[in-house]
Formats: sequence, C-alpha cells, structure tokens
Amino acid sequence: MNKFIKRILSFSLKNKYFVLIATLILLIAGIITFKTMPIEAFPDVTNTEVTIITQWPGRSAEEIEKFVTIPIEIALNPVQNKISLRSTSIFGLSYIKLVFEDKVTNNEARLQVNNLLGGGRFAPKCLP
Repeated sequence: MNKFIKRILSFSLKNKYFVLIATLILLIAGIITFKTMPIEAFPDVTNTEVTIITQWPGRSAEEIEKFVTIPIEIALNPVQNKISLRSTSIFGLSYIKLVFEDKVTNNEARLQVNNLLGGGRFAPKCLP
C-alpha cells in the first residue's frame, strides 16, 4: 500500500499540468451536474393516484353501489397502466380510488379518467 501511494504522489508531481486539468474538468462537471440535477428535499415516492368521490344524498349504501359505484368501475376498466381499482360505498357516498404505475404522470392519469367519465350517466335523475 505504501508503494502505491508513493507512485501516485510521484506521478502527480511529475505531471502537474495533467493533474491540474483533470481537477478542473472534474470541478466543472460537478458544478454543471449540481445545477442541472433535479433533487428535491422531500422526494415524492408515492404512486400516481386518482380519487373519485361521488355524493348522492339520502340514498342507502346498496343504492349507491348499484347505481353509482359499479357503473363508474365498469366505465374505468379500460384505463391503461392501472395497478388497482378499489371502491367503497357508504350512505350517500361513493369513493373510488385508481392507482397507476410509476411511469404515468398525474396529468395523464387524470386525463384518462376524465375522458372515460365524460358525458356518462351513472345514476338516475334525482327529483328536486
């Protein structure tokens, strides 16, 4: 180990300009990398998710499931790159959650869901 260090020191002393240029190149590369690398203080490691919450006040959980949740689930089945589709129906409320793969951005996921839900009728018309 001692010989190895002596060789490095003797090479560095004999080739001063080479070591100086290599050091400058590494310094410039480090500065450029530091300025261009997108590092976040708190990186987002969660999956891309889209949540659909639908209200139909005064209806039982069975009606919400039959007339709202299931038709929305059927409409969302063709969504691409989804990992899971989960739903919950309670009194007057339907909660549907789609989880997408990591490569899908939030905007792409929302656009897909919006396109599939647009113009659909998922519950009978409510009387005022």
